[in-house]
Amino acid sequence: MAIITISRGSYSKGREVAEKVGSRLGYAVVSRDVLLGASEQFHIPEVKLVRAIHDAPSILDRFSHGRYCYLAYIQSALAERAVNDNLVYHGLAGHLLLKGVPHVLKVRIIADLEARVAAEMKREGLSQGQARELLLRDDAERRKWTQNLYGVDPWDASLYDLVIHINQLTVDDAVDFIVQAASRECFQSTPESQQKMEDLALACRVKAALVKDDCVDVAVTSQFGNVMVYTKQGDRRSHRLEDRVKPLVKRIPGINHLEVRTGQPFPPEAC
Repeated sequence: MAIITISRGSYSKGREVAEKVGSRLGYAVVSRDVLLGASEQFHIPEVKLVRAIHDAPSILDRFSHGRYCYLAYIQSALAERAVNDNLVYHGLAGHLLLKGVPHVLKVRIIADLEARVAAEMKREGLSQGQARELLLRDDAERRKWTQNLYGVDPWDASLYDLVIHINQLTVDDAVDFIVQAASRECFQSTPESQQKMEDLALACRVKAALVKDDCVDVAVTSQFGNVMVYTKQGDRRSHRLEDRVKPLVKRIPGINHLEVRTGQPFPPEAC
């Protein structure tokens, strides 16, 4: 049993690959579903969540608290789905949203620009120039989004376990490679890796609860239900945060212990 994340650009056959992988393995396949789940759970219009995860930040809204909150909701919704294992997620940043979980197979699908342009022209009824301009702009926005929010380049192959170029290799070839990789022992869930997934889901749940009413800048970790909330805020605001944190122990199942740590760097594994 594994969790598979598939990162892809527009018209790169990533959706088709994901759906065929899910069918072959009997796994649930999700993408927009995560946005819908987050929209319903946190009462946020879906269009805002879509823009938060797809639009590149401008200079003015690069550190937008609204975007920060929406991403917390999306990560929490995805983590909740991933706890049950046997999942294929295709969409932006799945490999980053589920970081630190050993049985996540991280895949990147790429395709030749000309093939993508032809697909865009056919589907949208655009000229070749219009289709090319739209795809290049979309690629640039996705790249800036990941670089600004996570400090990494989504085109960096080292972020993935498997990078597949759809050209001479077909969609079915890609599906074969992913299914074979997912069956490897290193991507099978174990009690230890499942615990990491459950801890990530719990940490994301706590973070989403904290930002829901007040988009405070926090990072959250969990180990066996022992939750740490990190903040860089001053003492006065951190006391208010502690007051908000205490009721979560009773509201959110699975918390054994919860405390706030101030003035410390955010751990890399935190959500």
